[in-house]
Amino acid sequence: LQQAWAGRLIELLVAACHEVNQAGGSLPVERVALWRNRYTEILSEGEVLNPQAEKSGKRGRTRQSKATNLLWRLRTYADDVWRFASDPSVPFSNNLAEQAVRMPKVKQKISGGFRTRNGADTFCTIRSYLATL
Repeated sequence: LQQAWAGRLIELLVAACHEVNQAGGSLPVERVALWRNRYTEILSEGEVLNPQAEKSGKRGRTRQSKATNLLWRLRTYADDVWRFASDPSVPFSNNLAEQAVRMPKVKQKISGGFRTRNGADTFCTIRSYLATL
C-alpha cells in the first residue's frame, strides 16, 4: 500500500543527507531543528491517515497496521533517525552493517548450515578480515 507521506519522508531524509554531505560534517543545531520540524509534520500527517486501532478487549497489545507500527518507531526513535545530521561518525545508512551480516546468512541458508563450529568460526574470521580491507 503506497502512501504519499512515506515518499515525502524519504525525499526529506535524502535532502537532509545531501545537506550534511555538502556541509562536510554535522549541521548547525538550527538546521537540524528545521529538518526535524518538517519530519514531525510528515509523521503527523501519516498518523492521521493511519490511526491506531482501538483496543480489542483481548489480552496483550492490539494488532496495528505496518504503517502504524512504522510511524510509531519513527517517532519513538527520531533521535536515532536524525543522528547522522549531528554526529559525523554516524553514517546515513547501515548498508555496511547489512552487508557484513548478509553473507554468513546466505551461506547458512544455501548450504543448510556450517558443518562444524570451527568451520563457521573460520568463515566469519575470513569474512571479517575481508570486510575491513
